[in-house]
Amino acid sequence: MMIEGAHLQTPFMSDLVTMADPTSPLSYLSYAKQTNRLYPFYIRENFFLQRKEYNQYCQWVCQQLPYVKFGYQVTKVYFSSADACYHVHAFDKKQQKHEFYKCKHLVLGTGTQPKVPSFCSLSSPRVMHSSDYLRFKDQLQEHRDITLVGSGQSAAEIFYDLLTDIGAKDYKLRWLTRSSRFFPLEYTKLTLEMTSSDYIDYFFHLPEEKRQQRIKQQDQLYKGINSDLINAIYDKLYEKKLDGDLPIQMMTQVLLKNVQEYSQQLSLTCTQQEMEEDFEVDTDFLILATGYDYQFPEFLEPLKTSLCFHEQGSLKLNRNYSIDVNDTVFVQNLGLQTHGLTAPDLGMVCYRNSTILKSILGYAPYKIEEHMIFQQFSP
Repeated sequence: MMIEGAHLQTPFMSDLVTMADPTSPLSYLSYAKQTNRLYPFYIRENFFLQRKEYNQYCQWVCQQLPYVKFGYQVTKVYFSSADACYHVHAFDKKQQKHEFYKCKHLVLGTGTQPKVPSFCSLSSPRVMHSSDYLRFKDQLQEHRDITLVGSGQSAAEIFYDLLTDIGAKDYKLRWLTRSSRFFPLEYTKLTLEMTSSDYIDYFFHLPEEKRQQRIKQQDQLYKGINSDLINAIYDKLYEKKLDGDLPIQMMTQVLLKNVQEYSQQLSLTCTQQEMEEDFEVDTDFLILATGYDYQFPEFLEPLKTSLCFHEQGSLKLNRNYSIDVNDTVFVQNLGLQTHGLTAPDLGMVCYRNSTILKSILGYAPYKIEEHMIFQQFSP
């Protein structure tokens, strides 16, 4: 979300190229130099880029890559035995025409879709996912009672943004989370060593049951809220309270169980998990900062029999990020079950790409560091 003032949770070196090739002309520092921002960035002394600035950097890079095409929808992919390659069918939305490509390898970065509880419907004009927040912010602020549900960074950013306007817009604001507390993203240096190839090797070779246990214990390492934002929220609450009582409510340990819509209102059925006590909340508008889920792309259906899956149906990654037995189909942004907390980490993007390129080319065009941390994870 491009909320004003929001920034990345990883340093500027996790740009598109630096961790693979620090000399690349497409690095953030190169962008800052070319756009006359390098000296101000140096004086700012803050490694964490504004999200707006990172977006501008990505646009700058894309403008220099003629082989990157936007506005295309891939409709079908299948393997042709006749010419021993993949056939990719795509539709150019701008030109309204179909195009066809052949390739020996596929690398997928199709992203995730908004995750919504089964008892909620986004067709309701009173319910929305956080991904739509900025598009409909003005409309939702016309309501007198707003409820936000969620535990992570997106929920915190939305709460802070709405809290900033609470006096001028005159609404009641409520934040409910099932987490035991508003927990910060853990960002200590020895913990950060877990975002490394060393930890991937360790995690990948654990028994599957152990991997699942570890994932459940690691939410704070990749799902938490930036500690600066938590402090900023508290400071904003303190500041607003100087003008009188604040119409806000914040509750942890709350599980949302059901949503009922009446003529002009929503009724939320909730449970305080620690007390095991049910209660009702009446509100005018519900924002679901409930995260995202991966969805298997429809265009891959013809390849499904040649891909690897876990017993529960999710894609199973090999160590080199391939998902087929022949190492010809790769994914860029999956692998929590096999590669652990490094899977969604922006700082590991260049490592993942370098590993995939090595598998495709048979050699490493970019040096892949190994044993680059101080601690050991196995004897």
